[in-house]
Amino acid sequence: MTGRAVRDPVAVLGAGSWGTALAVQFARGGRPVRLWGRDAARLADMAERRCNARYLEGVEFPPSLEVQPRLPAALAGARDVLIAVPSHAFRELLGELAPHLGGDMHVAWATKGIELESGRLPHQIALEVLGRERRVAVLSGPTFAREVGAGLPTAMTIASPDAAYAQALARELSSANFRAYSSTDILGVEIGGAVKNVLAVGAGLSDGLGFGANTRVALITRGLKEMTRLGTTLGAQPATFMGLAGLGDLVLTCTDDQSRNRRFGLLLAAGHAPQAALESIGQAVEGYAAARAIRAVAAQAGVEMPLCAGVYRVLYERLPAKDAVRELMSRPVKAEAE
Repeated sequence: MTGRAVRDPVAVLGAGSWGTALAVQFARGGRPVRLWGRDAARLADMAERRCNARYLEGVEFPPSLEVQPRLPAALAGARDVLIAVPSHAFRELLGELAPHLGGDMHVAWATKGIELESGRLPHQIALEVLGRERRVAVLSGPTFAREVGAGLPTAMTIASPDAAYAQALARELSSANFRAYSSTDILGVEIGGAVKNVLAVGAGLSDGLGFGANTRVALITRGLKEMTRLGTTLGAQPATFMGLAGLGDLVLTCTDDQSRNRRFGLLLAAGHAPQAALESIGQAVEGYAAARAIRAVAAQAGVEMPLCAGVYRVLYERLPAKDAVRELMSRPVKAEAE
């Protein structure tokens, strides 16, 4: 997105709920959009029905949205590429994408998470795979795909080290019911998007065990403190975590059952084993892997994150959630600002 009236196609890679919703949002303004995914049979069904019946039933595709099963064809002539795949698939897709990128093509993503093996955030992976010259951005914030698809009023943050690119992309994506804000703090926006998923699992556990509204609000408030502590230690801007990609996304995912991470926590509280809960949801639950990745990143940075650590212990060490809460409540008393 260059700030001019762009009519070049945008390629949206990832035909799940969020990728489909973003493709629809771009196409609503008349921008030619090509939506690509790996499941050819499902894509054929989407092309025939002109909707994503599995993930966004009832949301019709605008005329300018084309379902494209071939990656090279989806990218041909496109100036802008938007990736909407789970974090574990991000590096692989970037590798497939790289040989097809022309020098003037820009890459953005709506992927949230931290690579488990390396501890890298998406923009750090993109830097490794695509190099430093490519214009890149991340889309994040309190956005449920179904509500975006339905055209309900929504706001989000677009962050890029290139301020002009972030602003241009925000203008291109915005409409009467969708407002995008720009930021240059790509590090902070991505940390917010990763940490909030772990905290949403904790909120689901808490509510599922009947701990009540007081506990949920305490978890959100202290979770925001943990998110900010990690982010600022790694070099992010404190104000980012008080915005849409920090506090906004955290409140959304901790309080509404459209959140897969929250529903995952509710299933765990009901007695389901983690793998059974993941299978029941049937879509990526980023908070599960993120709990491990954030634990490693926090340890390396020397940052204390007791809530995220508690969720990790419930998921991977089989600590009963009630015991995790008891441990948190028995921690030494200290000043709230710490």
